Amino acid sequence: MIRYLTAGESHGECLVGILEGLPAGLAISEDDIALDLKRRQHGYGRGERMTIESDRARILAGVRYGLTIGSPIALLIENKDWPNWRERMRVDDPGADMRATPLTTPRPGHADYAGAVKYRHRDLRNVIERSSARETAMRVALAAVCRKFFCEFGIAVVSHVTQIGAAKAPVRSAELAPETIRDLSDASPVRALDPNAAREMMGAIDEAKTRGDTLGGAFEVIASGVPAGLGSYVQPDRRLDAVIAQAMLSIPAVKAVGVGIGWDAAGLFGSGVHDEMFPAESDGVRRVTNRAGGIEGGVSQGERIVIRAVMKPLATLSRPLKTVDLATGSAAEALRERSDTCAVPAAAVVGEAMLLLALMNPFLERFGGDSMSEIRSRFDRRVESPWA
Repeated sequence: MIRYLTAGESHGECLVGILEGLPAGLAISEDDIALDLKRRQHGYGRGERMTIESDRARILAGVRYGLTIGSPIALLIENKDWPNWRERMRVDDPGADMRATPLTTPRPGHADYAGAVKYRHRDLRNVIERSSARETAMRVALAAVCRKFFCEFGIAVVSHVTQIGAAKAPVRSAELAPETIRDLSDASPVRALDPNAAREMMGAIDEAKTRGDTLGGAFEVIASGVPAGLGSYVQPDRRLDAVIAQAMLSIPAVKAVGVGIGWDAAGLFGSGVHDEMFPAESDGVRRVTNRAGGIEGGVSQGERIVIRAVMKPLATLSRPLKTVDLATGSAAEALRERSDTCAVPAAAVVGEAMLLLALMNPFLERFGGDSMSEIRSRFDRRVESPWA
């Protein structure tokens, strides 16, 4: 089964990731990974750091002659801004007189205060560096390997932004092929499928920047080609929707996740929520709607998996919010780190990564093996209908 770990600080020397459990025989290259890292860095409303970093992952282990060999895959991404932070983020202790001034004014909405309480830190820098969304660059890199795996089985994962602030895009992804969704969203500065909505979203971001404020929004992630039978209803932690929800909520600033029509189901009758079934030309059934988002009872049922997530506005404002100086107990303004006005487009790409990572173990549980050829054989022999 797949396990992954990431390590590294936002302004440290590098990010490191390990992906364990990938079968042998998968073709992968650093160029494959670079494509998704580049997509994560784009997006209207990103901050100054995106002009500094140009992420590229080095494969350190687990691949030989372009193929995975079954051992853990190790990746490394250098932080290009590291030379400017070398003294403030040094590993050895330079002595009290040489240490950076402690940060003591936590940002409302960030991990600063809670993290300091948990780990007994008197300098919030120790919290900021690891809780930063910079860490998601490594998740995207690790998930790019998983994307290459799923391509072997005709499974594609794409995303698009549906809302930024009050500006909303009409959701028409159900009528579009995955390749079209990806091409349209990748071509848009805000990853929106509708050009008119994209202009409204960019205007909203401009307004927030002028106000010294930030904006959140919502995005949709879609997995097509997922076979029926992934996940299980027999134990809570094996339910596919629960596994995916946990993965999505692990993305910094994501505060709500819905499957299919999600929270819209609260205001509808059952007849407007459930997807009726009709006879199919071959074995099984066909549906004309996909309100369930491809999952029923914790198990994939063969339709597209559709996940929607809400991202709150970022906690770092150029006009800081009120807070407390933890060192003195007096009123203060929150600290300001270099940050984005809006990171929803980037979060959508991270959402793709988390869906890819979340689908790996349910897929391997059903079709798994130690080599690509073994998994391919089991996948090709699958029978989805018990009446076939």
